[in-house]
Amino acid sequence: MQVLVRDNNIEQALRALKKKLQREGIFKEMKQRRAFEKPSEKRVREKAEAVSRARKQAKKQAQREGLLPMPKRKVMTPRPRPAAAPVISTP
Repeated sequence: MQVLVRDNNIEQALRALKKKLQREGIFKEMKQRRAFEKPSEKRVREKAEAVSRARKQAKKQAQREGLLPMPKRKVMTPRPRPAAAPVISTP
């Protein structure tokens, strides 16, 4: 995995890296590997994940077919930039 650092902006590069790791499921896997998971618990967890994925897929399909209302679109408004701190000069 590779993240480019532009204009020496490390904070932005770290945010991009964290977002990529989150999408890949690395954090979730690290959390699971911290402690041993019994095979029976693993089966239960994987079954629950499969059910969740199936429900999500069925919901999206129902929305596409018009059986459920489509989710409302978020209106993206530009964030106001923070104003520069006023410079106070003393005579």
